[in-house]
Amino acid sequence: MKQSRRARKAHVDKANALSVKKQCEVLQISRSSHYYRKVPQSSLNLELMRLIDEEFLNRPWKGVPRMTNWLQQDMGYTINKKRVERLYRLMGLSASAPGPATSKKGKGKKHKIFPYLLRNLKITAPNQVWAMDITYIPVQGGYLYLCAVIDLYSRFVVGWSLSNTMTSEWCRDTVETAIEKYGRPEIFNTDQGSQFTADLFTEFITKQGIALSMDGKGRALDNIFIERFWRSVKYENVYLYAYQDGRACFEGLKKYISYYNKERRHQSLGYEVPAAIYNLSKKIAA
Repeated sequence: MKQSRRARKAHVDKANALSVKKQCEVLQISRSSHYYRKVPQSSLNLELMRLIDEEFLNRPWKGVPRMTNWLQQDMGYTINKKRVERLYRLMGLSASAPGPATSKKGKGKKHKIFPYLLRNLKITAPNQVWAMDITYIPVQGGYLYLCAVIDLYSRFVVGWSLSNTMTSEWCRDTVETAIEKYGRPEIFNTDQGSQFTADLFTEFITKQGIALSMDGKGRALDNIFIERFWRSVKYENVYLYAYQDGRACFEGLKKYISYYNKERRHQSLGYEVPAAIYNLSKKIAA
């Protein structure tokens, strides 16, 4: 007897030797259906997270002390630094200026940090450099995480995924899908988050013959192009629609990212769209 989709979803096990991506393929269910269940939070925390998210997009140098002061003095909230620090960890935030470390740290053995390879590098072709990052996405009654992989030459989004947890496996699966569809980049750039410094992720990248690059500690602006993408996603889509749940969020982001790739013109690209630059340049190179 063929099992229902819900029953098949229940079989997905994160501790299984097979990756979530492979398990979903075997069970013939969408990987997004496993990942898009929102994480619930109190109404006050969700309110604070939304404010922090918008303020951080505009002022990424604000660490926990400055953000706490802003919430207290400017926004009128009676909260302490510990609460803001916990919300920073939940949201995966780390200020781009030197200050207290608030990003999610790896546990156990020390994770390997790779050097930043993009300084003074001239990016001249698609698939020369890809960059990846994770951001917090609010939905009604909870939140999710969005990760995206962008080709820096064309600003084309080669891969993205939603999840209710920030894991190395989720990030690896997203990159693996992008590589299967678009080929391998020469360099892959991330920040120093524990998802990206874990052996599971770094070994996957390096075994593909890809050079791994990591932003300097507390230097979010090293990954400026993907930070600009987050601003576009949130101001042009997420904040406008206030998605009810993970399914609606997934479908809405799917439409927006297709629009971003195929219709949204960029001044930095001579008012062309990312897909045109990515595909045309690949044809010329071939």
